[in-house]
Amino acid sequence: MNFAICSVMDFISLEEFYQSICTINGSSLVPEGISKELGHFNVFDTVELLAQNNGTKGKMPYNRRLYYKISLIEGQSQAEYADKVIDIEKYALLFATPKVPYNYTSEDENHSAVFCVFTVDFITRANTGFILDELPIFSPGSIPVFELSESEYHYLRTVFSKMKKEQASDYAFKYDLIRNYIMELIHLGQKLQPASVLYPKHSASERVTSLFVELLERQFPIESNQQRIGLRTAKDYANRLAVHVNHLNKVLKENTGRTTTEVIGNRITQEAKILLKQTNWTVSEIGYCLGFEEVAHFSNFFRKHTQVTPNSFRV
Repeated sequence: MNFAICSVMDFISLEEFYQSICTINGSSLVPEGISKELGHFNVFDTVELLAQNNGTKGKMPYNRRLYYKISLIEGQSQAEYADKVIDIEKYALLFATPKVPYNYTSEDENHSAVFCVFTVDFITRANTGFILDELPIFSPGSIPVFELSESEYHYLRTVFSKMKKEQASDYAFKYDLIRNYIMELIHLGQKLQPASVLYPKHSASERVTSLFVELLERQFPIESNQQRIGLRTAKDYANRLAVHVNHLNKVLKENTGRTTTEVIGNRITQEAKILLKQTNWTVSEIGYCLGFEEVAHFSNFFRKHTQVTPNSFRV
């Protein structure tokens, strides 16, 4: 089938996600007023999607900025995280956070998967007390792919079936129940041992570089003076990619000719120039958005990279 469940290069809006699903299966799945929803949830079965599309092979998009995703996989497949590759022989449970890039492809014509997507607001609006990114399974540096026994797979399949059944029901508290099923999946995953990780020599260096660049570009553009980049240092990026900072630096030096700090610094300088020329934000506000605690630190950084002060550049 070679069905790419989610790709590191996909980047679409919530509406485009559903439009793409409609293109695949020929039916209308776009919920009314979806952009107004505080929290969002849905569950899908790739076999059903393909059947509704007369067996046409397709690609399921995944919006990294908005969605968390939990997939139950059957069939030989492969997941890639930076320089790590996980070969899945038969059954696996895969957790995806919007903050960690990965690529997943099937290698089995009989491959199938059920998966749910949900926004952070869908969980937090229930006042569960959980902060998703603070859970071990979603923490930076984790490799959240778990191989399953056949009995574990069938048990988890029933959990997804329950979510799908409740999604279609008219029960007034169905989303509270679905949140409980999501938390059950998360807790079951955290009790499992991660799948074995391989470190293939071919293309690993290029993949680390590609995923680093993607993480870097995800920080931009800055569209509000209340927005702030979350990754500022080489260590921040290394932790997110689950590689040692020295390894990341070596890989980038080999592939770009520049160190991690130099690549980050150049991209921040580029964004600073745009904000200085195209907004009326204060230098202090721009510095804050770009991760600087003090305006003096931002001014010194900018002068080091451009030989002029922010105010002089803005004139």
